[in-house]
Amino acid sequence: MEKKTHQVGPGVARIDSWRINVPDEAWLIERIVQDAGEGRGGTVFTINLDHLHKLRHDAAFRAAYERATYVTADGMPVVLLARSTGVDIERVTGADLVLPLCRAAAAVGIAVYFYGTRTEILDRAVEHLRHEIPGLRVSGVEAPPMGFDPHGEAAREAAERIARSGAGICFVALGAPKQELFANAALTWSEGVVYLGVGAALDFLAGERRRAPHAMQRIGLEWAWRTAQEPRRLLPRYLKSAVWLFGYLLRSTLGITRDGPLPPEVTVEPRSKSKIVAPAPLSAPRR
Repeated sequence: MEKKTHQVGPGVARIDSWRINVPDEAWLIERIVQDAGEGRGGTVFTINLDHLHKLRHDAAFRAAYERATYVTADGMPVVLLARSTGVDIERVTGADLVLPLCRAAAAVGIAVYFYGTRTEILDRAVEHLRHEIPGLRVSGVEAPPMGFDPHGEAAREAAERIARSGAGICFVALGAPKQELFANAALTWSEGVVYLGVGAALDFLAGERRRAPHAMQRIGLEWAWRTAQEPRRLLPRYLKSAVWLFGYLLRSTLGITRDGPLPPEVTVEPRSKSKIVAPAPLSAPRR
């Protein structure tokens, strides 16, 4: 089979030199469904302050982001940073993507796979999705063992199983940076699947955790809601994110860019060199 190439939109914004190339949720869903339906694999990452902090210290995480097909702005601080540069961009989170993307996939017969978290959470999340979307094709669910190595042999075998299952889209719920490392590695071991890092999205669907009210999400206070629920785990993360944000704003004020060279663009056959181009209408997937 001839290997398909990525067709990726151009960069929309850069934060600390990291490319964000997704303007809004609808654009991304159209792109993912097209890519999956035409057998093009890829990765979708949702960049937030925690990721931006990790990117300064984790070489493997940087390598995964440099190869990412689509990068969204996850979190109002990232959205506001992008808007401060004159870019009108929308917040797109993994938690917000799962349900509408599953609907879009079901509409054209693309199968989905769920990888990560715990078996009981996967089962409840998938049950909820099947109730909401009766035509949803789920080609597999799998929870990796404790101590899972995203670059190990078990990860390779999982990627091969996912590809063999016939899935066009795989939701990966391992948390950062593990889910991004696995998604990036999976593309080197098998082809034809679009991997999305979705963090705690399946926990929300399964009712394992409660997501912040929409009002808190809109004003950028979802982090406070989550911290109140899991202070021991999340407070150190958000403190590090706050330190990163202060440092970034200080560097921007002083005109200092990110250390090291800019990451290379990974776009091949870009749809446009100057603007986002509306995707073509969806069609049934070609398998």
